[in-house]
Amino acid sequence: MSNAIILLWRALLGVAVVGSISATIFLFFVLAATLRFRRVSRSARQEIETVPTGTLPFISLLKPVHGMEPRLRQNLESFFQQDYPNFEIVFGARSPDNSAVAVVEELRKRYAQVKSTMVFSGHPSWPNAKVFSLDKMISACSSEFFVISDSDVEVGTDFLRNIVPALLKLEVGLLTCIYRGVPAQSFWSSLEALGLSVEMSSGVLVADMLEGMRFALGAVIAVRKDALAKIGGIGTVAEYYSDDFELGNRVWKAGYRVLLSHHVVDHVLIPSSFARTFGHQLRWMKSTRYSRPLGHLGSGLTFAMPFGLLGFFAATALGHESLGFVLLVSAFLNRVVQSLTVGWGVVRDPRALWLCWLYPVRDLFGFVTWVASYTSGTFLWRGERYSFTTGGRIIPQERATEISD
Repeated sequence: MSNAIILLWRALLGVAVVGSISATIFLFFVLAATLRFRRVSRSARQEIETVPTGTLPFISLLKPVHGMEPRLRQNLESFFQQDYPNFEIVFGARSPDNSAVAVVEELRKRYAQVKSTMVFSGHPSWPNAKVFSLDKMISACSSEFFVISDSDVEVGTDFLRNIVPALLKLEVGLLTCIYRGVPAQSFWSSLEALGLSVEMSSGVLVADMLEGMRFALGAVIAVRKDALAKIGGIGTVAEYYSDDFELGNRVWKAGYRVLLSHHVVDHVLIPSSFARTFGHQLRWMKSTRYSRPLGHLGSGLTFAMPFGLLGFFAATALGHESLGFVLLVSAFLNRVVQSLTVGWGVVRDPRALWLCWLYPVRDLFGFVTWVASYTSGTFLWRGERYSFTTGGRIIPQERATEISD
């Protein structure tokens, strides 16, 4: 082996060791953040039990729909079944041709005792079609508190009872929830669900511990009307793909507290091929690359398996097989511990328990999409093509009349 090749393998081994150390440090942050979250959650639950039902305010639930999805009826029905004294549900779609509208109307008839409305926004004139629809829906609301939730979210009957009391504090402008992934019957869907339950949740818990919540998660956003008004309305995030992040960040900058709820909801995934799953992950990665460039760059050091594999091959090439084996096994165990700690210990995803051995594969897949996120600035979103610009803003390149995906 030539000196140049030896130097190259040594350099790669050095990168692997540095990456393995950074991934281990991140795991310690995750463990500390998990303990903190569990402690804060216990306190929040105890506080909620002291809130009299008669003091709970009227709530407007906003549910944009965008075509048929797995378990759509079950997801939407869970919001009609809330054990909460007074609320309304405002649905939004682009037009009556939306295939989800029939499901909504069926549920509205079945649960006629629940106040509900259907709002058709028409063709969007803003880059983010969802925000355009939400703006029309908010205009149809009659409350001071809004709970925005995606159509692929399923909740328990105690959902509103758990998240609304925090908004009664005037200093709290917005509350958001982490979520567990619920896969469809496919390998790639299971891998994506593990990422939601473990990787996404880990990053949120660590961010909350280190600097407090300065953003929101799109699955559930509970926001006060006065907080929305202070930032200029929801239309201020209409140019962004990560409207959830931007909304939470603007509410925080306006002087309100943004809270991470103790309550965990289900994010129901669709059956996915490798191409579709990769496309989903790549779109999210590109979004963080443009909206939070330094944070996204640094997140490359939180992955463990890529550095474990690199260390294994580099150390073996240099004749240090034992060191290579230690680096690889350490990376594998690192991700197994993360899956058990967050996926099971926090979000209570049973798959993160009995599929903890699979999460290292998801970690490697996440690194691949992280690398790929630097390859272009365009993406497909519900059958429509967009491109990212500075700060995470988006420009629609192709737009459909109605979304049937």
